Amino acid sequence: MQQLRQSPSDPGFVQNPYPFYARARAAGELVYWVDYGLVCATSHAAVHALLRDRRLGRECPAELAPEIPPHLAPFYALEAHSLLELEPPRHSRIRRLLTRTFTSARIAVLAPEIKALAHALIDTFPEEPFDLLSGFATPIPIRIICRLLGVPEEMAAQLLAWSHAIVGMYQARRTRAMEEAAAGAATDFAAFMRRYIDRRRRDPRDDLITQLITAEEDGVHLTTDELITTCILLLNAGHEATVHSLGNAVKTLLDHGKPPITEATVEETLRFDPPLHLFTRHVYEDATVFGHRFARGDQVGLLLAGANRDPAQWPDPDRFDPARPIVTNHSFGGGIHFCIGAPLARLEIRIALATLFQRCPGLRLAEPPRYADTYHFRGLTRLMVRRG
Repeated sequence: MQQLRQSPSDPGFVQNPYPFYARARAAGELVYWVDYGLVCATSHAAVHALLRDRRLGRECPAELAPEIPPHLAPFYALEAHSLLELEPPRHSRIRRLLTRTFTSARIAVLAPEIKALAHALIDTFPEEPFDLLSGFATPIPIRIICRLLGVPEEMAAQLLAWSHAIVGMYQARRTRAMEEAAAGAATDFAAFMRRYIDRRRRDPRDDLITQLITAEEDGVHLTTDELITTCILLLNAGHEATVHSLGNAVKTLLDHGKPPITEATVEETLRFDPPLHLFTRHVYEDATVFGHRFARGDQVGLLLAGANRDPAQWPDPDRFDPARPIVTNHSFGGGIHFCIGAPLARLEIRIALATLFQRCPGLRLAEPPRYADTYHFRGLTRLMVRRG
């Protein structure tokens, strides 16, 4: 197995990681990323297989779990109930209860609200250059997920602050200050959700939180801790990835002549420049995979964005082609941890993009966009545009 070095915080990599992914793919299905100390899957075939291999999972084997530093206890107390970090049977139970309430029908009825919100935000666009991330890409997903859950929209700014702090735990440049901020945010976010869930128990409404409270399987409900973490996960994932997906998509479309917004266009923007680039899994039993011998407790990284540019799956993959036939990409993961919010994200992106370019046909960049040093997420620092 080849060893490759590449700092995830190197300015060149931050702005364009795709040449490194191409180099990694050329080195084999699996490579050792020295800077992470991690074996990584590079190709579409390897990533696809490992996302679905039940010998791997998100939970660290109990006997190998590292000791949690005291200052991070609040963060990991929240993570202990996260659907994203659990494996069956607990993962299966929580996901089934969630999918009974977070249905495609419930998502579909949000389309008029998403469109109306997009129009309302566009109505406020100034004539001078402005940041489309803060003025459009950020408000849409956070307000929609607030409405879906039943959380007051006036809490959006605070929810965003908590979410940004928590997401800092997953960044390559994580510092002690970021860890403490994440722990503080986890404490405050959990306390807010606990109070809000208690209120909904006393005063049920037609919202997702109320439905999650009443959902049951074989007489078993979600515990309060599971409810809190599930709601926080939906709030975090319900906007963090969509903001980056939408911002990256607008940049891509402006760079490529603003093609018509179709389902294929949306899928191509997600393939071409997705918001999540690295997803890790733990190995549960000794196994030889793609010629490499893994031992129980090892970790493997899945280079989702690199797999999305695999020429074995997409001809000329570094070319943005909105007419490209849709082939399943890995931007929303796969297997049992496939993003449960993917249908909502796709709906928001499609409606937001179509409305934006319909209302602002002359939209153009006001300055060259730059990506933030937030690996393994990929999103812009800001997106300065002019209406035309």
